[in-house]
Amino acid sequence: MNLLILVLIAFIVFAIALKTYGGYLGKLVGLDDSKKTPAHTMTDGVDYVPAKAIVLMGHHFASIAGGGPILGPIQAAVFGWVPCFLWIVLGSIFIGGVHDFMSLISSVRHEGKTMGEVVGKNVGKSAKILFLIFVFLALVLVIAVFAILVANTFAANPSVATASILFMVIAVGMGYSLYRKGASLGLVTVIGVILLFLSIWIGLRAPLALGAKTWIYLLLVYVFFASSLPVWILLQPRDYLSSFLLYTALGGAAIGIFIGHPSLQLAAFTAFKQPVGYLFPMLFVIIACGAISGFHSLCASGTTSKQLDKESDAKVIGYGAMLLEGFLATIALGTAAMLTKAGLADGLANWGGPVGVFAHGMGNFLANLGIKEQVGISFGALTVSAFLLTTLDTATRLGRYALEELTAEWAPSISNRYVATVITIIAGGGLALSGTWSAIWPVFGASNQLLAGLALLGATAWLAHLGKKYTVTLYPMIFMFIVTFFALINLLFTNFAKGNYLLGSVSTVLIILAGFVVVEGMKAINKFKTLKTQVKEAK
Repeated sequence: MNLLILVLIAFIVFAIALKTYGGYLGKLVGLDDSKKTPAHTMTDGVDYVPAKAIVLMGHHFASIAGGGPILGPIQAAVFGWVPCFLWIVLGSIFIGGVHDFMSLISSVRHEGKTMGEVVGKNVGKSAKILFLIFVFLALVLVIAVFAILVANTFAANPSVATASILFMVIAVGMGYSLYRKGASLGLVTVIGVILLFLSIWIGLRAPLALGAKTWIYLLLVYVFFASSLPVWILLQPRDYLSSFLLYTALGGAAIGIFIGHPSLQLAAFTAFKQPVGYLFPMLFVIIACGAISGFHSLCASGTTSKQLDKESDAKVIGYGAMLLEGFLATIALGTAAMLTKAGLADGLANWGGPVGVFAHGMGNFLANLGIKEQVGISFGALTVSAFLLTTLDTATRLGRYALEELTAEWAPSISNRYVATVITIIAGGGLALSGTWSAIWPVFGASNQLLAGLALLGATAWLAHLGKKYTVTLYPMIFMFIVTFFALINLLFTNFAKGNYLLGSVSTVLIILAGFVVVEGMKAINKFKTLKTQVKEAK
């Protein structure tokens, strides 16, 4: 099998899905540009800031992509490339894309509030509180995992650390130029991209070498400012700028695959049981962001909905960005599938894990364009690190939002954005300093997918409340609940058996919280269904 064929199939199928299924979803919810979005009606210059579609697409894509669609498919490749590819494509179109789009537009219709507010309005107050507690715990896991991953990447690749710091400085300059000096977006973009690649060159010549633990502490300081500063100063322009790095990586990889058309060496299917667990349910948990991710619902309803300029932008930004992420996941899968089973095991062990496998694959692709393989490997590592960092700072901001909503009524002092940020960082940072990412990742993956199921539950209740057809979210919701409950129960027993009582306890709490939300949600959906039936009978 040739990797080029796989990539072409994914590209064509995703393009068709955006036009057809994406269009259907837009009609279902009635996208209407005459309705002013919260970015306009609630503008505050901090969180609610209208953004042009191309800028918001970059910010949103960078936020949701992170390292997930790269790390997950490479780890799951041990099951063989066929089940991974099928889950990436079908999951992105019918589950992940629906989840992201509905999370975005339902938030827009609820004043840009998070999915917690959507759940609260359409399911009930108690469900909202339980949902927000679940969200906060899930985000603490995200912060812990990605703080470790970014710190390890910076420690192993000091040039990437230098370039990443320069990215931040450039982003602040871009934000100031755009929103305070009224500079042209085109001009600022050109200058920003030039400086972006200049910073890569500087990084290679002036690497900043520090230990992983030191980087964790420095990253926790950084995310405090990233979470509490106005979104236009750092977060939005940095994500927009970083998106060009990923677009370049995607384009370069696609062209390199087209020229080199590498063969897939990995078996199409290996075995149902692997060291990471059984194909069901672990495949659907390990490949999270490349097919569906609950974290996306938090990005869509936490930051993106507050910046959406007009409702029609939701189709490309909400649904389209998920398909683009599926395309990235396909390429990431290809970097693993080009290797034999033994080669993949060796790469994971000696190249720095999934990040190293992806970086070496990028080096292979870009070598077909005449670029030195080592330069391509460094570029691949830098691309991954940029998006690991994006996930880290976005997760911190979203954790702050969840804590603010949770404590707004009974503890106003905690709902202060600075206090909420500090509490979020202490929880995530403490967990990061207590263990390795490989121990936390499975629990993060399972909680992330369960969060996706809960977000789909909120969207289903919202559609039912409106009297709309809600099967588009109901069936994906049921599937995600089945998968993740099995996975979390498995992880619960596994962690307790290994003596990891902290992660075992976290798994237990997540299952209990989700169970209560599901019960309340199904009651609400049945209530709306009954009311709709009564209205029809009355007519």
